[in-house]
Amino acid sequence: MRVKRWPVGVAVLVLLAAAASAPITYLQPRIVRISYEIERLGVVYSWGGGHAEDPGPSKGTCAGYRGRITPCPAADTRGLDCSGLTRWVYALAHGRDVLGPGNTDDHVRRLRRVDRALPGDLVFFGKITKEAIKTHHVGIYLGGGRMMNAPETGALVRIDDIRRKTDFAGFYRY
Repeated sequence: MRVKRWPVGVAVLVLLAAAASAPITYLQPRIVRISYEIERLGVVYSWGGGHAEDPGPSKGTCAGYRGRITPCPAADTRGLDCSGLTRWVYALAHGRDVLGPGNTDDHVRRLRRVDRALPGDLVFFGKITKEAIKTHHVGIYLGGGRMMNAPETGALVRIDDIRRKTDFAGFYRY
């Protein structure tokens, strides 16, 4: 019996259709891989960095800065803050800017809370209730209680234990 072979083009179309209909969690490993790639670049923290029109490292701002390094170095530093990091990683993984400009409060509003985190989900710190959102930090969950994050002025994008911060607000998924 002879087996009929599909032309390569048809096979590619079938695979693309299957990938397009795959659940969003299919992107989770890509988010984690991109996070590690960015960590290897040695990107520095910059207050407000990553919030230019397009996601990615940018000069920050000193507006609202309350860091321990003075005077504020952000306006002269090309880098990322915590929400700028997550915005860039998610844009690279999704192929478009899904989180958009804004801070951690703005980003959490575009996501849904999950009880069980998968690597690639976002982990927020601060206070999130039905009445108000007041977050101050976000990282990319890597699994095993670890997150990739841009933690503070003077630091590079790095891996930290999520228990390092005391006000865990929840895991969120796009």
